[in-house]
Amino acid sequence: MVSKKILSAYLGAKEYMGPLKNELDNIIDVHEQLVLSASPPINTFWSINTWNNPEVLTIDSINDGVKKLKGIQRNWCLYSYQFHRRAKLIQEKLPHISAKPLQFPCHLPTSGIGSWTLLTQNQILASSKCSSVFKNGEVIFEEDKSGPPSRAYLKLYEALTRVEKFPQIGEFCIDAGGAPGGWAWVIQKLGARTLTIDRSPLDSRVSSLPNVEYRKGDVFSIKPSDFDKVDWLFSDVICYPEKLFEWISLWIDSKKCRNFICTIKLQGTTDYTIAKKFLGIEGSQVIHLYNNKNELTFIHTKPKLNN
Repeated sequence: MVSKKILSAYLGAKEYMGPLKNELDNIIDVHEQLVLSASPPINTFWSINTWNNPEVLTIDSINDGVKKLKGIQRNWCLYSYQFHRRAKLIQEKLPHISAKPLQFPCHLPTSGIGSWTLLTQNQILASSKCSSVFKNGEVIFEEDKSGPPSRAYLKLYEALTRVEKFPQIGEFCIDAGGAPGGWAWVIQKLGARTLTIDRSPLDSRVSSLPNVEYRKGDVFSIKPSDFDKVDWLFSDVICYPEKLFEWISLWIDSKKCRNFICTIKLQGTTDYTIAKKFLGIEGSQVIHLYNNKNELTFIHTKPKLNN
């Protein structure tokens, strides 16, 4: 039994529960990847799915649990950490939600999805409003095992899907720190032109593709003044977050580029000061993608252009 009232709950990635718990106050309990809090919901960097309005439902049977969940809304996703068989039986009686991997490029699901779990055999914790439209925040794509040279492309798949905006045919993109070429592979697949800048070469499978150009060198040596216009600036470069922020700020201020997706590589203990600086750029998001590792992703689209 939970003694305090649960006002929010946060589902984290299994490997990064520490950073998530460090962001939260008034933690009541932790159930594997689910953190219960007595404080109202907050925006976090590390939650892959935030339960914004959790409520405890007392049930006397499996069918009663189904009835009470259906009485709130149609779409539900189970997060199971105990009483797995009982929970599965309840979920199986709820309307089916597809679990097929996404085929990129794609749009976000149009219907929201609630989350629930069993706190005890006779207590459901359910939240009809969640931050993610994906089941348990898991953004899983149908993978290409032969085209991209690394699995880093999944991060770009996810980021672009989240903003529902994609590089278009004829657009020009800079891919900073892109070797061996996972992100360039995605950009090229969408029909845009890309210039990848890195000290290491691109994989030959990517460098030989049309509309892919490679330049060996230091990413931070290129400046907005070197280009007339850039439609997208992508960065997966390994560097200190402060250095990336300074460089991205030059581009934001120049108004030469419309769209940014950049990985913020974290060093040791997470310092949210720099992440909050990125978030302070108007119209920006800083999130931990489901496909991120020990890193956050900065997303900024549609800044104003020069006339």
